[in-house]
Amino acid sequence: QVQLVESGGGLVQTGGSLRLSCATSGIIFSISVMGWYRQAPGKQRELVARIFRSGFINYVDSVKGRFTASRDNAKNTVYLQMNNLKPEDTAVYYCSTSADGNVYWGQGTQVTVSS
Repeated sequence: QVQLVESGGGLVQTGGSLRLSCATSGIIFSISVMGWYRQAPGKQRELVARIFRSGFINYVDSVKGRFTASRDNAKNTVYLQMNNLKPEDTAVYYCSTSADGNVYWGQGTQVTVSS
């Protein structure tokens, strides 16, 4: 059974930082491509960062230079370090992966950035 569990969200002021974690189970983590997504109220879910098994990472332009994604294969966990947060970063953040032809999502963690 595939499980993705996000944590680390919260309320922070503009310019602050948060570190999100996504613990996984039920997948071969070391070869899995992992993604961080977010969905703001009234908007479509968007890709924030994609972490390939090689370690290569790509980011949406709006977070480049502020967010850093990483993975720890020993802990089957991915992280999203978010610095210099802005009100427009307010959203529910999800991690996601694909396995066995299915797409799996965590339950999400709320990030709220106050101005």
